[in-house]
Amino acid sequence: MTARVTAPVVYAMKGSGKRIVCLTAYDVTSAAIASEAGVDVVLVGDSLGNTVLGYDSTLPVTVDEVCHHLRAVRRAVNGPLLVADMPFGSYNECVPDGVRNAVRLMKDGAEAVKLEGDYPDVCAALVKAGIPVMAHVGFTPQSVHLFGGHRVQGKGDGANQVLAVAKRMEQAGAFAVVVELVPAEFAALLTAELTMPTIGIGAGPHCDGEIQVFHDVMGLSDRVYRHARAFTNGRSSFKRAAKAYAVAVRGGSFPGPENSA
Repeated sequence: MTARVTAPVVYAMKGSGKRIVCLTAYDVTSAAIASEAGVDVVLVGDSLGNTVLGYDSTLPVTVDEVCHHLRAVRRAVNGPLLVADMPFGSYNECVPDGVRNAVRLMKDGAEAVKLEGDYPDVCAALVKAGIPVMAHVGFTPQSVHLFGGHRVQGKGDGANQVLAVAKRMEQAGAFAVVVELVPAEFAALLTAELTMPTIGIGAGPHCDGEIQVFHDVMGLSDRVYRHARAFTNGRSSFKRAAKAYAVAVRGGSFPGPENSA
């Protein structure tokens, strides 16, 4: 039986010399690939709004949509810790909203939830309720309009603010923190200052782990992002296969006798 990764296991990985590998997943296929590859954490991210649903940002994503994709991912994850994003509006207004929506995600298969920004009161209430919390600081996509776009955070005086938020979330009981789009030198400082592990994206090589979007890693995205790397050219491969299929059907070579009942 595959040993399951839990929130305490992830927390204990800091300083172990083994970096934490995290990957998003949105359906059974991506979840199975991530799980079989042996990643430590699978995140059903609200990035599904951009990658799967065609939204311009993560902001329109609802709890119902996260739950729908979470249930599919749950069926294929065997081993990695399964984390679900709490979408915009699901915890921002009050603590009871946060607890109620996090409970929904846990009932649909999550083993932890992730929330963005400075919400130590929500974090503490979730931990009290038995729900592990992954924090998210630096550039937080749900605040894209407040930042005026995709802007690097943690520069100059902003570094102290990001560090303070991370420490408040740590004190509230978060077991790990995603650090997004900050200078590498600041990410190294943040990693040294915190007892919980840091999981970077666009934050350089000094975090305790890395999180990337499935579509970016697999080369399925139609854009190339500086913070990501395509480890295979999935989009081109799939396009070639689709074109070959169309040629075969139009030319009459598929289906053949071997494909018939």
